[in-house]
Amino acid sequence: MFAAALLDRAAALIAACGERRLKIATAESCTGGLVAGLLTEIPGSSAAFERGFVVYSNLAKQEMLGVPEATIMTWGAVSAETARAMAEGALDRSAADLAVAITGIAGPDGGTAEKPVGLVHFAAARRGHPTHLVEKRFGLLTRQSIRLASVETALELLEQAAA
Repeated sequence: MFAAALLDRAAALIAACGERRLKIATAESCTGGLVAGLLTEIPGSSAAFERGFVVYSNLAKQEMLGVPEATIMTWGAVSAETARAMAEGALDRSAADLAVAITGIAGPDGGTAEKPVGLVHFAAARRGHPTHLVEKRFGLLTRQSIRLASVETALELLEQAAA
């Protein structure tokens, strides 16, 4: 399912985090658990992967990660503010040291002029460090392409957070 190069990067991340005794959590909306799937594809991933949250609905974001309803109502589920709350909530509700959050519009429907298909917000959090936010506009790719590009971006953010 995942390209060999992506699997190699995931294996390197798992090894590095295992050596540093860093645990990873994921908080995923539009990727539906693909980042967790990539990481757990690696043999021995339990040395670094702590847990994954798949929070597709707004209610799931609130209940599982503690995202304030006001954040979603004010900024929307697809926003930097919600991504930040997801990543920080994943740290608060796990034993992980690092967390990555992904929320976006993978399409083919659901986009607006302000928030088009292909818009994805990411947040990477590490205990004791500022949360890093990234916005990507992947454009009108296929749903699968947007989701896989999001997995690659999330992996990159975890690599940076672990360094």
